[in-house]
Amino acid sequence: MKMKMMILALGLFLSIPGFASATGTTPDPSKGQAEKAPCDCHDGHDMHRDWQAKMAEREQKLLTWVDKYTPEKKAEWTKVLAEKKALHEKWHSPEFAKKHEEWKKQKLAKMQALKKQYDAGKLTKEEFFKKIHGDKDFGHWKTFHDLKTAVDSGDKKKAAENLNLLLAHYKQHNQMMTDMMKK
Repeated sequence: MKMKMMILALGLFLSIPGFASATGTTPDPSKGQAEKAPCDCHDGHDMHRDWQAKMAEREQKLLTWVDKYTPEKKAEWTKVLAEKKALHEKWHSPEFAKKHEEWKKQKLAKMQALKKQYDAGKLTKEEFFKKIHGDKDFGHWKTFHDLKTAVDSGDKKKAAENLNLLLAHYKQHNQMMTDMMKK
């Protein structure tokens, strides 16, 4: 009987540290589990530094390719990209906070209505996505991919053509943003 009590006490004694460590501790940064730094976005929207860094890197790639394949349009590209950045910052500024929130609410309401139609079987998946994105044209993603492929393969003509298509897209996007802010 004494032996059973001693084994039970030993078992309990050995299990207590395991229970104590399961009470929710913070990760130890020295063990490679460092917490991600909080987003330092200037206006509280959901865009994070990783995305911002990725977009800055993409912009630098574009300007490098412009230098190489369409150097005569470097000034135009620089102007358009600066305007795009300025419009983005303006759209997310306190000046347009009310308009931006209203736009987001309208977009969310539209998405929820379309989701109900999709769930009810009134829309196919393709129709749902087409209506969700509205008149948004995602061709610029394909154009960017085609541009990257042309650059990788060394096709100067295709690269220049795709750069011109992207430039036109950015101009159109800037005009759309300007129009949204005027409403």
